[in-house]
Order: sequence, then structure tokens, then C-alpha cells
Amino acid sequence: MQKVFNLLGATAFLMSGAMIVGSVVLYTRIPSLTKYYMSELKLELTKVVTQMVPAQIDDVMPELPSTTGPAIETPKSPF
Repeated sequence: MQKVFNLLGATAFLMSGAMIVGSVVLYTRIPSLTKYYMSELKLELTKVVTQMVPAQIDDVMPELPSTTGPAIETPKSPF
């Protein structure tokens, strides 16, 4: 029975140690992971917006006239 308790104690110690090491590694990596995922998100958003904007502008812009009218006369000065 003592061997089982020793095995359980050693297993719990290894699990606690692994959890502490994993927490420290994750804590030290969070800034670089955040920068990486933010840059990926910005890149993806830029691609999506770049693809959407020309289509939206084309839908909103009126057709340009093919001919123009006569020039507008400037008003005569009363002096």
C-alpha cells in the first residue's frame, strides 16, 4: 500500500511541476503570441476591406457624363 501512496505522491508532484512550468512558459509567451495573432488579424481585415471597398464605391458612384454643356457665364460686375 505504501508503494501506491508513494506513486500517487510522485505523480501529483510531477503534475504540479508540469502545470507550473506550463504556466510560466505560457505567461512569458503571451506578448509574442498576442502580437502574432493581432498582426494576422490586421492582415486579414486589410484584405477583406480592400476587396470590399472598390465594390462599394462602384455601387455608389454615379455614371460620369460623356458630354458636357456650355460654359457658365460669369456675372457682369456692376462697377
